[in-house]
Amino acid sequence: MSAGYRSGPSRGSGMPGGIPYIVGNEAAERFSFYGMKAILVVFMTTHLLDAAGRPAPMGEAEARGWYHAFNSAVYFTPLAGALLSDILWGKYRTILLLSLVYCLGHACLALDETRLGLGLGLGLIAVGAGGIKPCVSAHVGDQFGPGNRHRLTAVFSAFYFAINLGSFAATLLTPWLLATVGAWAAFGLPGLLMALATWLFWLGRKRFVHVPPRGRAVLREALSAEGRRALLGLCGLFVFVAVFWALYDQTGSAWVLQARRMDLQVAGLSFLPSQIQALNPVLILLFVPLFSVALYPRVTKHLPFGALRRIGLGFLLSAAAFLWSALIEWRLTSVQLSILWQLPAWILITAGEVLVSVTCLEFSYTQAPRTLKSIVMALFFLSISAGNLLVAGINFALLDVTGASRLDEVHYYLFFAALMGLALLCYIFYASRFREREVLQVPE
Repeated sequence: MSAGYRSGPSRGSGMPGGIPYIVGNEAAERFSFYGMKAILVVFMTTHLLDAAGRPAPMGEAEARGWYHAFNSAVYFTPLAGALLSDILWGKYRTILLLSLVYCLGHACLALDETRLGLGLGLGLIAVGAGGIKPCVSAHVGDQFGPGNRHRLTAVFSAFYFAINLGSFAATLLTPWLLATVGAWAAFGLPGLLMALATWLFWLGRKRFVHVPPRGRAVLREALSAEGRRALLGLCGLFVFVAVFWALYDQTGSAWVLQARRMDLQVAGLSFLPSQIQALNPVLILLFVPLFSVALYPRVTKHLPFGALRRIGLGFLLSAAAFLWSALIEWRLTSVQLSILWQLPAWILITAGEVLVSVTCLEFSYTQAPRTLKSIVMALFFLSISAGNLLVAGINFALLDVTGASRLDEVHYYLFFAALMGLALLCYIFYASRFREREVLQVPE
């Protein structure tokens, strides 16, 4: 499929021609994913039907558990996508074919509002969305060589900007569609955006660098001394990153359920609980350029502030966000609080996301051997899966015979803040011993 296309980046210093198609594809795909995910907990606890078309909603604790089980599946399948890409199909073909599976998953959610449709739809989306994740991130990096390496940080920031632009629009629109039109429209619109994302990616096929699959060379490099060193070093990093994701991804479950118990009227405007998640992409759109242009250059003039230190600071901020959430729950026992009380927590967790996720994406790519770029991206996403699996397991373990949680909300948040604090202490020891080595693709 990729015969006749360029297999390596140019030697020039300009912006690669395929980048606009990748960024546009990512914005539309992220609209589809975050639009669907934004309404999942509300759909499961409010709109879910049985086979006869009667209301059959889940309890909050059960819905929270299944939400994180789905998230875990989405971020586990990247490993299979990376192996398909690097050994058999190449990144372009893998992204294109699995995007079609992704579209089919959205169709199942839009057409069937029972547990059957929910299970089929989420299963297909987990395969499609998860399978393309490591390939898309690595595909961005494949467009660059030593001549335009200096543009890579800006492009990864633009890539993340596109993610959050799509997320912002979707998080505002799909909850409104669910409340006013119905689940078919709320899930159908993300499906249309995923179809658009697939078309945009196909349009850019002649502008992309198509790094061919390496077959058994991937396994040989993974088992080589260099491959083992790189993979083991990064896997150690990803263990700590998994704990961060265990906290961060609860913004779509625990924080939404918390918002349902708060006053959602702000300055005469009424918001839906799921729409509060739009704060995250808005803050990302502010923080990514602010950190890249202002914060990082100024801090590095006075002290070292490389990737590993940024990630550690992100861990600290995420723990602080959960301490604030615990304070909100404590106050909710006696007062009807405004949703504005969640704003400091969103600021802290979003700053942590920029410091951890954006930094880790670029750092993981540059530290990976050339033939293992997609596999390393998959391992990064596997850390998200592990974090969500941890949350799902904890939530299911806390269920009592009535389906309620055995742990009150205040202590629930304090537990995860303490877990992140412990991980940070161990991470400081790990980071001080990590040896960095940058590896990029070779130009044609």
